[in-house]
Amino acid sequence: MTEAVDRIRIDKWLWQARFCKTRALAAEAVSGGKVRLNGARLEKPGRAVGAGDVLTLTIGGRMRLIRVLDCGTRRGPAFEAATLYLDLEAGGVPQAPEAPEQTF
Repeated sequence: MTEAVDRIRIDKWLWQARFCKTRALAAEAVSGGKVRLNGARLEKPGRAVGAGDVLTLTIGGRMRLIRVLDCGTRRGPAFEAATLYLDLEAGGVPQAPEAPEQTF
């Protein structure tokens, strides 16, 4: 039986929410300054995020504003990943993530 998690590493969350194809690419995005947490630039992929945090992501040349809704427990299918966040630029309507980008 899995326990609910309050906080999770940002690189792991980006991978589970399917914003990045691999955890290594997620860590690279964070280290490369492509991710902001509540307006502050992140440089370490080990930084913890949790429900209520707002992320600004620049992935694949596109900027996204995301609110973390849940930490999740695994990297599941896209419809499951879409329940982990709320796309604030889409008027608050949850959408399935696009295909992961590999360039940062």
